[in-house]
Amino acid sequence: MKKIYILSSVAVVVMGLAILFAFNNDTNTLIDKGYAIGDVVADFKLKSTSGGVTSMAENRSAKGYIIVFTCNHCPFSKAYESRIMALDKKYASQGYPVLAINPNDPAAYEEDSFENMQAVAKSKGYTFEYLQDETQNVARAFGAARTPSVFVVKREGDKFIMQYIGGIDDNTQDANGVTKRYVEDAVNSLLVGKPVVVNVTKSVGCAIKWKGV
Repeated sequence: MKKIYILSSVAVVVMGLAILFAFNNDTNTLIDKGYAIGDVVADFKLKSTSGGVTSMAENRSAKGYIIVFTCNHCPFSKAYESRIMALDKKYASQGYPVLAINPNDPAAYEEDSFENMQAVAKSKGYTFEYLQDETQNVARAFGAARTPSVFVVKREGDKFIMQYIGGIDDNTQDANGVTKRYVEDAVNSLLVGKPVVVNVTKSVGCAIKWKGV
């Protein structure tokens, strides 16, 4: 019993240090750049683990997208993996599927290579597209700084308009302790034609690993 308590305490300390590191290690982040709420978001074409290339425009039935910059190696991304899968399960059928994008330089973390992305997507049974941002141009255009970071866009005709930027919810460590579900609240509002009230929050996660840095 004492051993279990010690191990639990160590896990809490490690996650706490990771959170502190995530907030303070800004050497690889983009600050106040990228899209703002209400901006038109340029479409992109990225290689998918399911084969071929995926873009936003190709899915004509989509009312919008839940775009998540995530990866394989980051403990925050791993902590949110099941919640990202749940978002797609809940909202894809309602017109807001998840598009997961890995922006990391695989030279920095081999775990984030395309081959390992394919392995994870297959083993976990991802129902959404898992895309590689090989040039990192998409992450830079969005102003993504951390994994995971979420951007919700709404389709208006042939355009995609930014509606929400930030975190998935308010509890990284404990899914059962969540009290504010930012992404769900945003998409629920859009589905009934209402504006997103809380449209910008802070993302907590690992700094994106930029090439050449």
